Amino acid sequence: MLRRIVLALIAGFIASPATAQDWVPDRPVRIILPFPPGGSTDLVARILVDRISRSSPHPWVVENRSGANGNIGMEAAARSAPDGYTLGACTIGNCAINPAIYARMPYDIERDLVPVFWSGSVMNVVAVHPSVPATTLAEFIAWARANGSRVNYGSSGFGSSNHLTPELINGRLGTAMVHVPFRGGAPALQALLANQVQVMIENIPTKIQAIRAGQIRAIAVTGRERDPSLPNIPTFAEAGIPNIVVEPWFGYMAPRGTPANIVAGLNRILNEASADTDVQARLRGLGVRPEGGTPARFGDHVRSEIALWRAVVEQNRIEKIE
Repeated sequence: MLRRIVLALIAGFIASPATAQDWVPDRPVRIILPFPPGGSTDLVARILVDRISRSSPHPWVVENRSGANGNIGMEAAARSAPDGYTLGACTIGNCAINPAIYARMPYDIERDLVPVFWSGSVMNVVAVHPSVPATTLAEFIAWARANGSRVNYGSSGFGSSNHLTPELINGRLGTAMVHVPFRGGAPALQALLANQVQVMIENIPTKIQAIRAGQIRAIAVTGRERDPSLPNIPTFAEAGIPNIVVEPWFGYMAPRGTPANIVAGLNRILNEASADTDVQARLRGLGVRPEGGTPARFGDHVRSEIALWRAVVEQNRIEKIE
């Protein structure tokens, strides 16, 4: 009996290379990015992938596959082989808001995917074209009320946080801004720069360079506190409008069925990259708050956000997308 126990323990030690701490990819890992290049989700992923690839014998790659507000790319990730070599970029839009606003979803977050890593959170910033005669949020709301449906706002697509946040403002503050959706944050920004839309409430990383260059004017952020990358821009509460707080987030999921030790190995690699001082500086310089932690932490956050945005859609009677 003792001999069998000893042999079992030895076998366990021999099998240890398959444990979570020791699993490493032996070929490139692909992150399917369900949005066009240039947006916040893309920027965050590329910073992490660049750091991982510099210390890995098998560089990671980002594959942009946009459409349907992230549903097309995320469906592709969900249907990939559960072997650790394909991840899908999961955001407040395609993983939390889409399930509430689309009548039919091509994937189910709980059934088809498993959480891997929470890469970061950001704030949205209200930015207007320089031709808009408003330098504060109060002035903008007054101007928007006076101009009614002549005010257009751009977004990265139906169901995104930069679609629903202006709709919250319309419902609560009596404005009538008209939604103009684009296939990603970068195309929407180009429309704002060209004055094809007058305002955009989008993630800070997408717009921060244009704000710093004076091409557009930032007037408020949607976080609970001011963002360190835009320290002079007040929150909605500071600007006199309480109870509007939106903090978009990013992370990665793997197809359901991916072994737990592989999920843990991927989480470890991403946490190590995120903890790098250069990565931290680059993310914070864009207005991204690094998150990190366990897959369970990310999963709990996603579930809470799904419940939150389902309630927002129902309470504001936002029509579902067929």
